[in-house]
Amino acid sequence: MSPFSKSPILGIDLGTTYSLVSVFSEGRPVLIPNSLGEFLTPSAVALDEQGQVLVGAAARSRGVLHPEQAALAFKRDMGTSRVYRLGDRTYSPQELSALVLAALKRDAEAFLGMAVEEAVITVPAYFGDPQRQATRDAGAIAGLKVERIINEPTAAALAYGLHERNRELKAVVLDLGGGTFDVTVLEIIEGVVEIQSSAGDARLGGEDFDTLLARHVAQRLRQDKGFDLETHAPGWARLREACEAAKRRLSQTESTRIVLPELPVAEGKKLDFEFALTREDAEYAWASALERMRGPIHRALQDASLKATDIEEVLLVGGSTRMPCVTTFATQVFGRLPLRKLPPDEAVSMGAAVQAAMKAGDQAVDDLVVTDVAPFTLGVSTAAQAGHRRITGIFSPILERGTVIPASRVERYWTAGDFQREIRLEVYQGEHAQCSDNVKLGEYAFSGLPPAPAGEQSIDVRFSYDLNGILEVEVTVVTTGRKEAFVIEQRPGKLSPGQIEEARRSMAALKLHPQDALPNTTALARADALHVQLTGRAREELAAAIASFRLALQTQRPEVITPAREHLTGLTAHLRER
Repeated sequence: MSPFSKSPILGIDLGTTYSLVSVFSEGRPVLIPNSLGEFLTPSAVALDEQGQVLVGAAARSRGVLHPEQAALAFKRDMGTSRVYRLGDRTYSPQELSALVLAALKRDAEAFLGMAVEEAVITVPAYFGDPQRQATRDAGAIAGLKVERIINEPTAAALAYGLHERNRELKAVVLDLGGGTFDVTVLEIIEGVVEIQSSAGDARLGGEDFDTLLARHVAQRLRQDKGFDLETHAPGWARLREACEAAKRRLSQTESTRIVLPELPVAEGKKLDFEFALTREDAEYAWASALERMRGPIHRALQDASLKATDIEEVLLVGGSTRMPCVTTFATQVFGRLPLRKLPPDEAVSMGAAVQAAMKAGDQAVDDLVVTDVAPFTLGVSTAAQAGHRRITGIFSPILERGTVIPASRVERYWTAGDFQREIRLEVYQGEHAQCSDNVKLGEYAFSGLPPAPAGEQSIDVRFSYDLNGILEVEVTVVTTGRKEAFVIEQRPGKLSPGQIEEARRSMAALKLHPQDALPNTTALARADALHVQLTGRAREELAAAIASFRLALQTQRPEVITPAREHLTGLTAHLRER
């Protein structure tokens, strides 16, 4: 029997590489397994041989051998106009994310035994307004009401604060996931988790470490054999997958080997390639990525008016923090060993479930409070008169980064021209003095101003920034009191209600791979992806297991298929770890 009398709110970590879903039950967050019995669902979408849509582990494995039929790391393009082509149709980043969210929703409903309608979804702290709106759009396409969006390190802090609510301390969360890096400085006082500052890099994560290592290995291939693997998608996909596996092994050992038999290096050309790799070699390749982490850490400490020595605990969150070089780097910066009090991969989803419980009014968290801050400065473009010259594009901040949210701030501006009847308000986010160096969120034409000489007509511009990181703008003519609230409609990737409904209809019409067949498809896809990387006896053993499983599938008898699948899955996992 379900412990819930009504549909619970899900906590979803929609990650660049992996996604997780949790629910708050009996005073604690509980991770929900997917149809494979695993907690981590790859954020991947692909097409199988029949043109059916795969989501998750099967899609990720399919992308190793057929990269042109798979979409990965699309979270990085949320809020942009980029499209991905799979088969005969294109997908926006929102639609691809919606497919992942819909899969998590199905898994949750199967686990809970009831329909779910609402979710709290996490985003990187450094996601701006367009990315946050796009995340809400993805949830709507997937059939989820997403009224609350929470920053990933804030979610991790919530999960941490749930266990540390009786302590008082200053801490920093370093969240290095598959695609993003966030730094959050926080203070816990009697159950209040106060976020003091956030900074980050929305394009720095484990994917970049994989790419840097793959480029390091590809350079050797280029020197020795003369082939540029980065320009050949099939070979590059296999190399990146092998480098990701090597990265994981190097977290446990000082050296490993990358073996790539029959590696496609050019059209119609394959060769056997083997490369010895030490942890020292890998860390040399990763040096630039590690150095990029230093800037956000410095900004976050500076915004919180703290020094590194003021921090009492350093918390590591995100699967990529398992790399020893990240631990070493954090130790050098803060002068203390970082902690992993929560599973790095799971902390963010667990915190989202805590936030969901707070939103639902669960008594188990009624003494827990969290505050957050705006990660960017938000403002408008203004002009200034210097003699006979007029300088335009000057950034005028209205809501500074580090402001505790929800917040509402207002600034007054005056007309620049005689008898000006219209003001074109351009909204930006960023920290630079010139608007051209910041990110434009959109613009709005406010017309019907009463005629007056330059500088005598004024308007108030109010920015309201909520806990979801969503910006609303209100313009008021001071002399008449007339107000207009404006919503920026023409942001790249922003979907209208009609487009969301159309996307939902299109997704419902997709030929999704049958859910009950997914364990079989995933087992085969993982085994096939590994088979191309093996040689010798191990390859022969895996090939025999694949053949046996395919024969078992032909019987269509569960009592034959299940043990064959379990044998293949176990052997694949064993050979992958070797």
